Amino acid sequence: MQFGLISVISFIIYVTNGLLSLVSWCLIIYAVLSWLVAFNVINTRNPGVYRAMDILDRIVSPILAPFRAIVPNIGGLDISFILAFLVIKGLQMVLEMAKIYYLHQLLPGS
Repeated sequence: MQFGLISVISFIIYVTNGLLSLVSWCLIIYAVLSWLVAFNVINTRNPGVYRAMDILDRIVSPILAPFRAIVPNIGGLDISFILAFLVIKGLQMVLEMAKIYYLHQLLPGS
């Protein structure tokens, strides 16, 4: 019975960690693309670039909105990306520590 519970906990943490990694990569790609657009290296009039930026904006904006409400722009520099990235990485660390703790509690002989 405990093997099933261990498998379920490991699977849930694995999927959650994967989703958090996907979101952190979306944040990184969106930040790089926004800088490339700001410095006119790439142009949003290109349909492919526009679609990519639109998709990433729909993913990233709901995540960054709470951070943008708390952290003001510093001289036109938006540091909400950095804060969101650090929070996501912190959540991933907490998940890994929780997995180790709970699996250690569930294993026989602990």
